[in-house]
Amino acid sequence: MGFEIGTLSGGHGVVHAEGELDVGNAAELRAAVNAALDAQPTLVVNLAAVTFMDSVTLGVLIGAYNRARGAGGAFVVVCTDERVSRIFRITGLDQVFVIVDSIEAASEVL
Repeated sequence: MGFEIGTLSGGHGVVHAEGELDVGNAAELRAAVNAALDAQPTLVVNLAAVTFMDSVTLGVLIGAYNRARGAGGAFVVVCTDERVSRIFRITGLDQVFVIVDSIEAASEVL
């Protein structure tokens, strides 16, 4: 699996992920997120096609959130899968991250 780095209208960075995110591909996700943040401090991480996420992935997302916020940017997660949404609720990260259900909604909140 690879990660696609792109740009939303308005110049906001976006990283698209799919499938299972775990310790096996966390370094690749971290590299994609960092590359996007190097270009722009506002980042959308699109997890709409993600079906599983582990605690290592949460660590990557927390690091990206902290980096974006520290640079004066913003951090938004797109999440539609109930299993992934549940992880955010259990950990309380749904109260920290801005989580929306589409790329369009992410563009609107930025």
